[in-house]
Amino acid sequence: MKKILLAIAGGLMIGAIAASHAKLPAAPPKSDAEKAAEADKAAAAKAKDAELNTKAQDKAVANYKKNKGIAMDTKPAAGAKSGAKKK
Repeated sequence: MKKILLAIAGGLMIGAIAASHAKLPAAPPKSDAEKAAEADKAAAAKAKDAELNTKAQDKAVANYKKNKGIAMDTKPAAGAKSGAKKK
C-alpha cells in the first residue's frame, strides 16, 4: 500500500514540475490602432496623475502655511515691519 501511495505522489510531483515548465503561446501582435489606443490611454492616465499630484501638493502647501501662521497673501500684514525685532 505504501508503494502505491509513493508512486502516486511521485507521479503527481513529476506532473507538477512538468506543468510549471510549460510555455504559454506568444501573444498575437498588436495592430497600429491598438497600439495608438493604448498610448492615448497611457497619456491620459499620466496627465490625470500629474493633475492630481499638483492638486495634492497645493493642498499640502496651503495646510502647511495655515498651520504655521504664514499669510497666503504677498502683502505684509498691517502694522508689521519687515526686519524689525521686538524685545
